[in-house]
Amino acid sequence: MDSSTLNQNPAADFRTFIDVLLKDNDLAEINCEVDPHLEVGAVVRRVSEVNGKAPLFNNIKGAKGGLWRMFGNAACLRNNEEERYGRIARNLGLARNARWADISQKLQAALKAPPVPPNVVATGPCKQNKIEGNEIDLNRLPVPLLHKDDGGKYIQTYGMHVLQAPDGNWTNWSIFRGMVHDNRHIVCLVGGGQHVSIIFQKWKEEGKTEIPWALALGVPPAASIAAALPLAENVSEAEFVGALLGKPLDLVTCELSDLLVPANSEIVLEGTLSLTEKGYEGPFEDYLGILFKEGRRAMPLFKVNTITYRDSAILPISVPGRITDESHTTVLLAAPQMVTLLQQHNIPVKEAFAPLETMATWCALQIDIEKLGQMKTTPEELCNKIGKIVFNDKSAMLTNRILVVGDDVAIDDFKELMWAFVNRCHPSKDEYVFDDVTVHPLSPYMHYKGTGRASCGGKIVSNCLLPMEYEGQRSFRSVDFNRSYPVSVKDKVIAGWEDMGFERA
Repeated sequence: MDSSTLNQNPAADFRTFIDVLLKDNDLAEINCEVDPHLEVGAVVRRVSEVNGKAPLFNNIKGAKGGLWRMFGNAACLRNNEEERYGRIARNLGLARNARWADISQKLQAALKAPPVPPNVVATGPCKQNKIEGNEIDLNRLPVPLLHKDDGGKYIQTYGMHVLQAPDGNWTNWSIFRGMVHDNRHIVCLVGGGQHVSIIFQKWKEEGKTEIPWALALGVPPAASIAAALPLAENVSEAEFVGALLGKPLDLVTCELSDLLVPANSEIVLEGTLSLTEKGYEGPFEDYLGILFKEGRRAMPLFKVNTITYRDSAILPISVPGRITDESHTTVLLAAPQMVTLLQQHNIPVKEAFAPLETMATWCALQIDIEKLGQMKTTPEELCNKIGKIVFNDKSAMLTNRILVVGDDVAIDDFKELMWAFVNRCHPSKDEYVFDDVTVHPLSPYMHYKGTGRASCGGKIVSNCLLPMEYEGQRSFRSVDFNRSYPVSVKDKVIAGWEDMGFERA
Protein backbone atom coordinates (compact mmCIF):
# COMPACT_ATOMS: atom_id res chain seq x y z
CA MET A 1 0.00 0.00 0.00
CA ASP A 2 1.24 3.46 -0.92
CA SER A 3 1.30 5.52 2.31
CA SER A 4 1.09 8.75 0.29
CA THR A 5 -2.48 7.90 -0.73
CA LEU A 6 -3.94 7.08 2.67
CA ASN A 7 -5.59 10.46 3.29
CA GLN A 8 -6.83 10.96 -0.26
CA ASN A 9 -10.37 10.41 -1.53
CA PRO A 10 -10.48 7.08 -3.41
CA ALA A 11 -12.96 8.65 -5.85
CA ALA A 12 -10.32 11.21 -6.89
CA ASP A 13 -7.33 8.94 -7.56
CA PHE A 14 -7.14 5.50 -9.18
CA ARG A 15 -4.22 4.25 -7.10
CA THR A 16 -5.77 5.49 -3.87
CA PHE A 17 -8.90 3.58 -4.87
CA ILE A 18 -6.87 0.38 -5.30
CA ASP A 19 -5.13 0.95 -1.94
CA VAL A 20 -8.51 1.42 -0.24
CA LEU A 21 -9.78 -1.82 -1.77
CA LEU A 22 -6.73 -3.57 -0.30
CA LYS A 23 -7.52 -2.07 3.09
CA ASP A 24 -11.13 -3.26 2.69
CA ASN A 25 -9.89 -6.82 1.97
CA ASP A 26 -11.42 -6.42 -1.48
CA LEU A 27 -8.30 -6.72 -3.63
CA ALA A 28 -6.56 -9.81 -4.99
CA GLU A 29 -2.94 -8.98 -5.90
CA ILE A 30 -1.81 -11.52 -8.49
CA ASN A 31 1.98 -11.67 -8.80
CA CYS A 32 2.37 -14.83 -10.87
CA GLU A 33 2.60 -14.37 -14.64
CA VAL A 34 -0.81 -14.17 -16.31
CA ASP A 35 -1.38 -14.31 -20.07
CA PRO A 36 -3.33 -11.41 -21.63
CA HIS A 37 -4.53 -13.92 -24.25
CA LEU A 38 -7.83 -15.06 -22.64
CA GLU A 39 -6.41 -15.90 -19.19
CA VAL A 40 -6.78 -12.37 -17.80
CA GLY A 41 -10.25 -12.15 -19.31
CA ALA A 42 -11.26 -15.48 -17.80
CA VAL A 43 -10.20 -14.37 -14.32
CA VAL A 44 -12.06 -11.05 -14.55
CA ARG A 45 -15.18 -12.70 -15.99
CA ARG A 46 -15.30 -15.28 -13.20
CA VAL A 47 -14.82 -12.57 -10.59
CA SER A 48 -17.90 -10.84 -12.05
CA GLU A 49 -19.98 -14.00 -11.80
CA VAL A 50 -19.00 -14.90 -8.22
CA ASN A 51 -18.68 -11.31 -6.91
CA GLY A 52 -15.04 -11.93 -6.01
CA LYS A 53 -12.30 -9.49 -5.01
CA ALA A 54 -11.06 -7.02 -7.61
CA PRO A 55 -7.94 -8.49 -9.30
CA LEU A 56 -4.73 -6.52 -9.77
CA PHE A 57 -2.42 -8.32 -12.20
CA ASN A 58 1.16 -7.25 -11.43
CA ASN A 59 2.90 -9.62 -13.85
CA ILE A 60 1.36 -9.57 -17.31
CA LYS A 61 3.05 -11.78 -19.88
CA GLY A 62 4.75 -9.60 -22.50
CA ALA A 63 4.73 -6.40 -20.43
CA LYS A 64 7.81 -4.23 -20.96
CA GLY A 65 8.95 -0.76 -19.99
CA GLY A 66 6.11 -0.20 -17.53
CA LEU A 67 3.34 -1.08 -20.02
CA TRP A 68 1.49 -2.49 -18.23
CA ARG A 69 -0.15 -4.08 -15.24
CA MET A 70 -3.92 -4.68 -15.38
CA PHE A 71 -6.85 -4.20 -13.02
CA GLY A 72 -10.38 -5.53 -13.38
CA ASN A 73 -13.87 -5.35 -11.90
CA ALA A 74 -13.56 -1.73 -10.76
CA ALA A 75 -17.29 -1.23 -10.16
CA CYS A 76 -18.59 -4.74 -9.51
CA LEU A 77 -20.40 -6.14 -6.47
CA ARG A 78 -18.91 -7.61 -3.32
CA ASN A 79 -19.69 -11.11 -2.06
CA ASN A 80 -20.88 -9.75 1.26
CA GLU A 81 -24.49 -8.68 1.71
CA GLU A 82 -23.53 -6.00 4.24
CA GLU A 83 -21.15 -4.45 1.68
CA ARG A 84 -22.89 -5.49 -1.53
CA TYR A 85 -22.34 -2.05 -3.09
CA GLY A 86 -19.08 -1.36 -1.26
CA ARG A 87 -16.84 -1.19 -4.32
CA ILE A 88 -19.28 1.07 -6.15
CA ALA A 89 -19.45 3.24 -3.03
CA ARG A 90 -15.66 3.57 -2.96
CA ASN A 91 -15.79 4.83 -6.56
CA LEU A 92 -17.86 7.71 -5.20
CA GLY A 93 -15.89 8.33 -2.03
CA LEU A 94 -18.49 6.74 0.25
CA ALA A 95 -18.12 4.30 3.14
CA ARG A 96 -17.65 0.60 2.40
CA ASN A 97 -21.06 -0.26 3.90
CA ALA A 98 -23.01 2.39 1.98
CA ARG A 99 -26.54 1.36 1.01
CA TRP A 100 -28.18 1.99 -2.35
CA ALA A 101 -30.02 4.98 -0.82
CA ASP A 102 -26.65 6.55 0.13
CA ILE A 103 -25.29 6.06 -3.40
CA SER A 104 -28.43 7.45 -4.98
CA GLN A 105 -28.47 10.50 -2.73
CA LYS A 106 -24.80 11.18 -3.48
CA LEU A 107 -25.46 11.18 -7.24
CA GLN A 108 -28.67 13.19 -6.98
CA ALA A 109 -26.89 15.83 -4.89
CA ALA A 110 -24.14 16.14 -7.52
CA LEU A 111 -26.71 16.41 -10.32
CA LYS A 112 -28.40 19.30 -8.52
CA ALA A 113 -25.22 21.04 -7.31
CA PRO A 114 -23.52 23.87 -9.21
CA PRO A 115 -20.81 22.61 -11.59
CA VAL A 116 -17.25 22.83 -10.25
CA PRO A 117 -14.77 23.70 -13.04
CA PRO A 118 -11.53 21.72 -13.09
CA ASN A 119 -8.12 23.00 -12.08
CA VAL A 120 -5.54 22.97 -14.91
CA VAL A 121 -2.06 22.09 -13.63
CA ALA A 122 1.31 22.16 -15.40
CA THR A 123 2.06 18.46 -15.19
CA GLY A 124 1.10 15.26 -13.42
CA PRO A 125 1.95 11.58 -12.95
CA CYS A 126 0.53 10.70 -16.36
CA LYS A 127 3.51 12.56 -17.92
CA GLN A 128 6.21 10.41 -16.28
CA ASN A 129 6.91 8.42 -19.46
CA LYS A 130 6.30 8.95 -23.17
CA ILE A 131 6.55 7.08 -26.44
CA GLU A 132 5.57 8.61 -29.75
CA GLY A 133 5.39 8.20 -33.49
CA ASN A 134 7.06 5.11 -34.89
CA GLU A 135 8.01 3.96 -31.38
CA ILE A 136 4.36 2.98 -30.97
CA ASP A 137 3.27 -0.51 -31.97
CA LEU A 138 -0.07 -1.48 -30.47
CA ASN A 139 0.36 -5.02 -31.74
CA ARG A 140 3.45 -5.49 -29.56
CA LEU A 141 1.80 -4.26 -26.37
CA PRO A 142 0.12 -6.87 -24.11
CA VAL A 143 -3.41 -5.93 -25.15
CA PRO A 144 -5.87 -8.55 -23.89
CA LEU A 145 -8.08 -10.88 -25.88
CA LEU A 146 -10.95 -10.90 -23.41
CA HIS A 147 -13.31 -13.58 -24.80
CA LYS A 148 -12.51 -16.41 -27.20
CA ASP A 149 -14.91 -15.20 -29.91
CA ASP A 150 -13.98 -11.51 -29.79
CA GLY A 151 -12.94 -10.13 -33.16
CA GLY A 152 -9.66 -8.79 -31.80
CA LYS A 153 -7.75 -7.48 -28.80
CA TYR A 154 -9.57 -4.75 -26.88
CA ILE A 155 -7.31 -2.08 -25.42
CA GLN A 156 -10.30 0.03 -24.42
CA THR A 157 -13.08 -1.35 -22.26
CA TYR A 158 -12.94 0.92 -19.19
CA GLY A 159 -11.06 4.01 -20.28
CA MET A 160 -12.41 7.47 -21.00
CA HIS A 161 -12.51 9.01 -24.47
CA VAL A 162 -12.01 12.78 -24.58
CA LEU A 163 -13.45 14.80 -27.47
CA GLN A 164 -14.34 18.46 -27.87
CA ALA A 165 -16.97 20.23 -29.99
CA PRO A 166 -15.64 22.61 -32.69
CA ASP A 167 -16.49 25.78 -30.74
CA GLY A 168 -14.60 24.51 -27.68
CA ASN A 169 -17.59 25.03 -25.39
CA TRP A 170 -18.28 21.34 -24.76
CA THR A 171 -15.75 18.66 -23.88
CA ASN A 172 -17.23 15.19 -23.59
CA TRP A 173 -15.90 12.25 -21.60
CA SER A 174 -17.41 8.89 -22.48
CA ILE A 175 -16.77 5.16 -22.39
CA PHE A 176 -17.12 3.08 -25.56
CA ARG A 177 -15.11 0.04 -26.50
CA GLY A 178 -12.04 0.04 -28.74
CA MET A 179 -10.20 -2.78 -30.53
CA VAL A 180 -6.66 -2.75 -31.88
CA HIS A 181 -6.88 -2.36 -35.69
CA ASP A 182 -3.17 -2.20 -36.56
CA ASN A 183 0.05 -0.97 -35.01
CA ARG A 184 -1.13 2.66 -34.79
CA HIS A 185 -4.96 2.54 -34.95
CA ILE A 186 -7.87 1.58 -32.72
CA VAL A 187 -11.34 0.96 -34.15
CA CYS A 188 -14.17 1.88 -31.77
CA LEU A 189 -17.87 1.12 -31.57
CA VAL A 190 -19.55 4.47 -32.20
CA GLY A 191 -23.34 4.29 -32.02
CA GLY A 192 -25.87 6.76 -33.33
CA GLY A 193 -27.21 9.10 -30.67
CA GLN A 194 -24.07 8.88 -28.54
CA HIS A 195 -22.38 12.16 -27.70
CA VAL A 196 -19.34 11.09 -29.70
CA SER A 197 -21.60 10.85 -32.77
CA ILE A 198 -22.96 14.33 -32.15
CA ILE A 199 -19.46 15.81 -31.87
CA PHE A 200 -18.35 13.75 -34.88
CA GLN A 201 -21.13 15.27 -36.98
CA LYS A 202 -20.45 18.82 -35.79
CA TRP A 203 -16.83 18.55 -36.98
CA LYS A 204 -17.90 16.95 -40.24
CA GLU A 205 -20.16 19.92 -40.93
CA GLU A 206 -17.07 22.11 -40.45
CA GLY A 207 -15.42 20.25 -43.33
CA LYS A 208 -12.78 18.53 -41.19
CA THR A 209 -11.44 15.06 -41.97
CA GLU A 210 -9.85 14.35 -38.57
CA ILE A 211 -10.08 15.84 -35.09
CA PRO A 212 -8.02 15.76 -31.88
CA TRP A 213 -8.77 12.84 -29.57
CA ALA A 214 -7.45 11.36 -26.36
CA LEU A 215 -8.13 8.20 -24.39
CA ALA A 216 -7.36 8.37 -20.67
CA LEU A 217 -7.10 5.03 -18.86
CA GLY A 218 -6.94 4.53 -15.11
CA VAL A 219 -8.60 7.85 -14.36
CA PRO A 220 -10.11 8.92 -11.03
CA PRO A 221 -12.95 6.48 -10.29
CA ALA A 222 -15.46 9.33 -10.07
CA ALA A 223 -14.46 10.33 -13.61
CA SER A 224 -15.07 6.79 -14.87
CA ILE A 225 -18.53 6.86 -13.31
CA ALA A 226 -19.27 10.27 -14.85
CA ALA A 227 -18.08 9.11 -18.27
CA ALA A 228 -20.42 6.11 -18.04
CA LEU A 229 -23.46 8.13 -16.94
CA PRO A 230 -25.94 9.38 -19.55
CA LEU A 231 -25.46 13.06 -18.71
CA ALA A 232 -27.18 15.57 -20.97
CA GLU A 233 -25.64 17.01 -24.11
CA ASN A 234 -23.33 20.00 -23.45
CA VAL A 235 -22.84 18.99 -19.81
CA SER A 236 -19.19 18.86 -18.79
CA GLU A 237 -18.30 15.57 -17.10
CA ALA A 238 -15.22 17.27 -15.62
CA GLU A 239 -17.42 19.85 -13.88
CA PHE A 240 -19.85 17.15 -12.74
CA VAL A 241 -16.95 15.24 -11.19
CA GLY A 242 -15.97 18.42 -9.38
CA ALA A 243 -19.47 18.64 -7.95
CA LEU A 244 -19.33 14.96 -6.99
CA LEU A 245 -15.97 15.36 -5.23
CA GLY A 246 -16.75 18.75 -3.74
CA LYS A 247 -13.55 20.21 -5.21
CA PRO A 248 -11.97 20.82 -8.63
CA LEU A 249 -10.41 17.90 -10.46
CA ASP A 250 -6.78 18.42 -11.53
CA LEU A 251 -6.35 18.20 -15.32
CA VAL A 252 -3.32 18.54 -17.59
CA THR A 253 -3.08 19.57 -21.23
CA CYS A 254 -2.35 16.85 -23.76
CA GLU A 255 0.96 16.71 -25.62
CA LEU A 256 -0.54 17.11 -29.10
CA SER A 257 -3.69 19.21 -28.55
CA ASP A 258 -5.50 21.46 -26.12
CA LEU A 259 -7.58 18.58 -24.78
CA LEU A 260 -7.44 18.13 -21.02
CA VAL A 261 -7.14 14.81 -19.17
CA PRO A 262 -6.91 13.92 -15.46
CA ALA A 263 -3.37 14.62 -14.29
CA ASN A 264 -3.19 11.36 -12.33
CA SER A 265 -4.33 9.13 -15.19
CA GLU A 266 -2.42 5.88 -15.53
CA ILE A 267 -2.14 5.93 -19.34
CA VAL A 268 -3.09 8.51 -21.99
CA LEU A 269 -3.32 7.73 -25.68
CA GLU A 270 -3.33 10.82 -27.90
CA GLY A 271 -4.00 11.23 -31.58
CA THR A 272 -6.85 11.84 -33.98
CA LEU A 273 -10.29 10.52 -34.79
CA SER A 274 -10.79 10.14 -38.52
CA LEU A 275 -14.09 11.45 -39.87
CA THR A 276 -13.62 9.57 -43.14
CA GLU A 277 -11.64 6.37 -42.56
CA LYS A 278 -13.17 3.24 -41.07
CA GLY A 279 -12.11 -0.24 -40.04
CA TYR A 280 -13.94 -3.38 -39.00
CA GLU A 281 -14.88 -3.69 -35.32
CA GLY A 282 -16.09 -6.73 -33.39
CA PRO A 283 -17.68 -9.05 -32.75
CA PHE A 284 -17.46 -8.61 -28.99
CA GLU A 285 -19.09 -10.66 -26.25
CA ASP A 286 -21.07 -7.86 -24.65
CA TYR A 287 -23.03 -6.85 -21.56
CA LEU A 288 -26.36 -8.56 -22.29
CA GLY A 289 -24.60 -11.90 -22.01
CA ILE A 290 -25.58 -13.21 -25.43
CA LEU A 291 -23.41 -13.59 -28.56
CA PHE A 292 -24.70 -14.06 -32.10
CA LYS A 293 -22.42 -15.39 -34.81
CA GLU A 294 -22.52 -12.32 -37.00
CA GLY A 295 -20.10 -10.26 -39.03
CA ARG A 296 -18.07 -7.22 -38.08
CA ARG A 297 -19.16 -3.64 -38.59
CA ALA A 298 -17.31 -0.73 -40.17
CA MET A 299 -16.53 1.86 -37.49
CA PRO A 300 -14.35 4.99 -37.19
CA LEU A 301 -10.58 4.71 -36.81
CA PHE A 302 -8.65 6.46 -34.04
CA LYS A 303 -4.93 7.01 -34.70
CA VAL A 304 -2.49 6.86 -31.78
CA ASN A 305 0.42 9.29 -32.14
CA THR A 306 1.63 9.55 -28.54
CA ILE A 307 1.32 7.49 -25.37
CA THR A 308 2.14 8.98 -21.97
CA TYR A 309 1.98 6.90 -18.81
CA ARG A 310 2.82 6.60 -15.15
CA ASP A 311 5.60 4.44 -13.80
CA SER A 312 4.34 0.84 -13.50
CA ALA A 313 1.15 1.85 -15.27
CA ILE A 314 -2.11 -0.01 -14.74
CA LEU A 315 -4.57 -0.70 -17.58
CA PRO A 316 -8.17 -1.02 -16.31
CA ILE A 317 -10.29 -3.60 -18.10
CA SER A 318 -13.91 -4.70 -18.08
CA VAL A 319 -15.01 -8.11 -19.35
CA PRO A 320 -18.74 -7.93 -20.05
CA GLY A 321 -21.15 -10.84 -19.99
CA ARG A 322 -23.90 -12.08 -17.72
CA ILE A 323 -24.36 -10.37 -14.36
CA THR A 324 -22.68 -8.65 -12.69
CA ASP A 325 -20.03 -6.36 -14.19
CA GLU A 326 -19.49 -2.64 -14.76
CA SER A 327 -21.76 -2.71 -17.81
CA HIS A 328 -24.66 -3.39 -15.46
CA THR A 329 -23.69 -1.40 -12.37
CA THR A 330 -23.01 1.79 -14.32
CA VAL A 331 -26.48 1.50 -15.89
CA LEU A 332 -27.86 1.13 -12.36
CA LEU A 333 -26.13 4.40 -11.47
CA ALA A 334 -28.24 6.20 -14.08
CA ALA A 335 -31.39 5.52 -12.01
CA PRO A 336 -30.92 8.58 -9.74
CA GLN A 337 -31.08 10.76 -12.86
CA MET A 338 -34.61 9.47 -13.43
CA VAL A 339 -35.58 10.56 -9.92
CA THR A 340 -34.31 14.08 -10.55
CA LEU A 341 -35.92 14.21 -14.00
CA LEU A 342 -39.34 13.03 -12.85
CA GLN A 343 -39.37 15.25 -9.76
CA GLN A 344 -38.78 18.20 -12.09
CA HIS A 345 -42.06 17.20 -13.79
CA ASN A 346 -43.89 16.94 -10.44
CA ILE A 347 -44.06 13.14 -10.40
CA PRO A 348 -43.87 12.07 -6.71
CA VAL A 349 -40.97 9.63 -7.10
CA LYS A 350 -39.05 8.87 -3.93
CA GLU A 351 -36.42 6.50 -5.36
CA ALA A 352 -35.41 4.58 -8.49
CA PHE A 353 -33.50 1.33 -8.84
CA ALA A 354 -32.50 -0.84 -11.81
CA PRO A 355 -32.47 -4.46 -10.58
CA LEU A 356 -29.25 -6.12 -11.66
CA GLU A 357 -31.06 -9.44 -12.07
CA THR A 358 -32.60 -7.90 -15.20
CA MET A 359 -29.17 -6.85 -16.54
CA ALA A 360 -30.30 -3.40 -15.33
CA THR A 361 -32.73 -3.19 -18.27
CA TRP A 362 -35.70 -2.71 -15.92
CA CYS A 363 -36.10 0.22 -13.57
CA ALA A 364 -38.40 0.40 -10.54
CA LEU A 365 -39.85 3.75 -9.49
CA GLN A 366 -40.98 4.06 -5.87
CA ILE A 367 -43.97 6.43 -5.65
CA ASP A 368 -45.01 8.52 -2.63
CA ILE A 369 -48.57 7.26 -2.20
CA GLU A 370 -49.72 10.18 -0.04
CA LYS A 371 -48.66 12.69 -2.70
CA LEU A 372 -50.07 10.48 -5.45
CA GLY A 373 -53.48 10.62 -3.80
CA GLN A 374 -53.34 14.42 -3.87
CA MET A 375 -52.71 14.41 -7.63
CA LYS A 376 -56.18 12.96 -8.44
CA THR A 377 -54.74 11.12 -11.40
CA THR A 378 -55.39 7.75 -13.04
CA PRO A 379 -53.06 4.82 -13.84
CA GLU A 380 -53.26 5.63 -17.54
CA GLU A 381 -52.39 9.29 -17.03
CA LEU A 382 -49.53 8.60 -14.62
CA CYS A 383 -47.92 5.75 -16.57
CA ASN A 384 -48.18 7.51 -19.93
CA LYS A 385 -46.68 10.66 -18.44
CA ILE A 386 -43.82 8.71 -16.87
CA GLY A 387 -43.14 6.81 -20.11
CA LYS A 388 -43.12 9.93 -22.28
CA ILE A 389 -40.74 11.75 -19.91
CA VAL A 390 -38.34 8.91 -19.17
CA PHE A 391 -38.21 7.02 -22.46
CA ASN A 392 -37.41 10.22 -24.35
CA ASP A 393 -34.46 10.96 -22.06
CA LYS A 394 -30.92 9.66 -22.52
CA SER A 395 -30.94 8.28 -18.96
CA ALA A 396 -33.34 5.53 -20.08
CA MET A 397 -31.58 4.47 -23.27
CA LEU A 398 -30.89 1.00 -21.81
CA THR A 399 -34.17 0.74 -19.87
CA ASN A 400 -36.93 -1.27 -21.55
CA ARG A 401 -39.38 -1.74 -18.66
CA ILE A 402 -40.40 0.59 -15.83
CA LEU A 403 -42.19 -0.79 -12.77
CA VAL A 404 -44.27 1.82 -10.91
CA VAL A 405 -44.63 0.66 -7.30
CA GLY A 406 -45.72 2.03 -3.94
CA ASP A 407 -43.50 3.27 -1.13
CA ASP A 408 -44.14 0.11 0.90
CA VAL A 409 -41.86 -1.77 -1.50
CA ALA A 410 -38.08 -1.93 -0.98
CA ILE A 411 -37.20 -1.58 -4.65
CA ASP A 412 -33.56 -2.59 -4.17
CA ASP A 413 -34.74 -6.03 -2.96
CA PHE A 414 -35.52 -8.08 -6.07
CA LYS A 415 -37.71 -10.60 -4.23
CA GLU A 416 -39.82 -7.83 -2.77
CA LEU A 417 -40.04 -6.05 -6.11
CA MET A 418 -41.26 -9.22 -7.83
CA TRP A 419 -43.76 -9.76 -5.00
CA ALA A 420 -45.26 -6.36 -5.80
CA PHE A 421 -45.14 -6.96 -9.57
CA VAL A 422 -46.99 -10.29 -9.55
CA ASN A 423 -49.59 -9.14 -7.03
CA ARG A 424 -50.43 -5.66 -8.27
CA CYS A 425 -49.83 -5.54 -12.03
CA HIS A 426 -52.70 -6.82 -14.20
CA PRO A 427 -51.10 -8.52 -17.25
CA SER A 428 -53.39 -6.80 -19.76
CA LYS A 429 -54.83 -3.72 -18.05
CA ASP A 430 -51.69 -2.38 -16.40
CA GLU A 431 -49.14 -2.49 -19.26
CA TYR A 432 -48.53 0.70 -21.25
CA VAL A 433 -46.49 0.10 -24.41
CA PHE A 434 -44.28 2.72 -26.10
CA ASP A 435 -43.42 2.00 -29.73
CA ASP A 436 -42.22 5.45 -30.77
CA VAL A 437 -39.20 5.81 -28.49
CA THR A 438 -35.52 4.99 -28.97
CA VAL A 439 -34.31 1.59 -27.80
CA HIS A 440 -30.75 0.38 -27.43
CA PRO A 441 -29.61 -1.19 -30.72
CA LEU A 442 -27.91 -4.12 -28.96
CA SER A 443 -31.23 -5.41 -27.54
CA PRO A 444 -31.57 -8.88 -29.15
CA TYR A 445 -35.36 -8.98 -28.95
CA MET A 446 -35.58 -5.81 -31.03
CA HIS A 447 -33.02 -6.92 -33.59
CA TYR A 448 -34.56 -10.36 -34.09
CA LYS A 449 -38.22 -9.82 -33.15
CA GLY A 450 -38.85 -6.15 -33.92
CA THR A 451 -41.55 -5.33 -36.40
CA GLY A 452 -39.86 -2.24 -37.80
CA ARG A 453 -36.75 -0.26 -36.98
CA ALA A 454 -34.50 -2.18 -34.59
CA SER A 455 -33.76 1.07 -32.73
CA CYS A 456 -37.35 2.14 -32.05
CA GLY A 457 -40.04 0.87 -29.66
CA GLY A 458 -40.16 -2.18 -27.45
CA LYS A 459 -40.55 -0.33 -24.13
CA ILE A 460 -43.22 -0.62 -21.47
CA VAL A 461 -44.44 0.92 -18.21
CA SER A 462 -45.98 -1.57 -15.77
CA ASN A 463 -48.44 -0.15 -13.26
CA CYS A 464 -47.87 -2.02 -9.97
CA LEU A 465 -50.17 0.20 -7.93
CA LEU A 466 -53.65 -0.86 -6.83
CA PRO A 467 -56.61 1.53 -7.34
CA MET A 468 -56.73 2.45 -3.65
CA GLU A 469 -53.11 3.63 -3.81
CA TYR A 470 -54.10 6.26 -6.37
CA GLU A 471 -56.39 7.58 -3.63
CA GLY A 472 -53.51 7.71 -1.16
CA GLN A 473 -54.73 4.65 0.76
CA ARG A 474 -53.35 1.20 1.48
CA SER A 475 -55.64 -1.25 3.31
CA PHE A 476 -53.30 -4.20 2.93
CA ARG A 477 -49.88 -5.28 4.15
CA SER A 478 -47.21 -7.86 3.51
CA VAL A 479 -47.51 -11.28 5.11
CA ASP A 480 -44.05 -12.07 6.48
CA PHE A 481 -42.13 -12.72 9.69
CA ASN A 482 -41.52 -9.04 10.37
CA ARG A 483 -45.12 -7.87 9.98
CA SER A 484 -47.24 -10.84 10.99
CA TYR A 485 -46.11 -11.31 14.62
CA PRO A 486 -45.83 -9.09 17.70
CA VAL A 487 -42.41 -7.85 18.78
CA SER A 488 -42.34 -10.04 21.89
CA VAL A 489 -42.83 -13.22 19.85
CA LYS A 490 -40.27 -12.20 17.23
CA ASP A 491 -37.68 -11.36 19.89
CA LYS A 492 -38.20 -14.72 21.59
CA VAL A 493 -37.86 -16.65 18.32
CA ILE A 494 -34.71 -14.77 17.32
CA ALA A 495 -33.12 -15.15 20.78
CA GLY A 496 -33.68 -18.92 20.79
CA TRP A 497 -33.00 -19.52 17.09
CA GLU A 498 -29.64 -21.25 17.42
CA ASP A 499 -30.72 -23.13 20.54
CA MET A 500 -33.48 -24.68 18.44
CA GLY A 501 -30.86 -26.07 16.08
CA PHE A 502 -30.96 -23.46 13.31
CA GLU A 503 -27.92 -21.72 11.86
CA ARG A 504 -27.59 -18.01 12.58
CA ALA A 505 -29.65 -16.04 10.03
